[in-house]
Amino acid sequence: MSKTVIDVMSRDPILVHPQTTLKEAIQILAEKRISGLPVIDNTGKLVGIISETDLMWQETGVTPPAYIMILDSVIYLQNPGTYERDLHKALGQTVGEVMSKNPLTISPDKSLKEAAQLIQEHRVHRLPVLDNGGKVIGILTRGDIIRAMAAD
Repeated sequence: MSKTVIDVMSRDPILVHPQTTLKEAIQILAEKRISGLPVIDNTGKLVGIISETDLMWQETGVTPPAYIMILDSVIYLQNPGTYERDLHKALGQTVGEVMSKNPLTISPDKSLKEAAQLIQEHRVHRLPVLDNGGKVIGILTRGDIIRAMAAD
């Protein structure tokens, strides 16, 4: 019988709230040697995910979008909205300001193959695992899938 997400996922993942400071989140990621944390609201519902990628903006800063001036008009060569979002991430002080919203999720009864396809298609590193009520019950990472493959 093929394995499902619940067979392989990491249970009881460390969760943070939008008001958690970035300093706290960075500390957790470093100490636990993990690359991302699900973010939940006060009711326990998933609202986002904070990852190393989100935090890199803090260190690297942002580059204003390229533009050209023609007759007193500014024409952006890149989307200025993307710049604003990236700037917000670079200046944010809390998890809620920096997290990626609406992360991809999976249910515990899905097959490992479905999970692997989802991770591959969307180029994500982890999938929060949600129960029927939308609460986070686990997290499935690329590493979890690789370890399951090695065990077979």
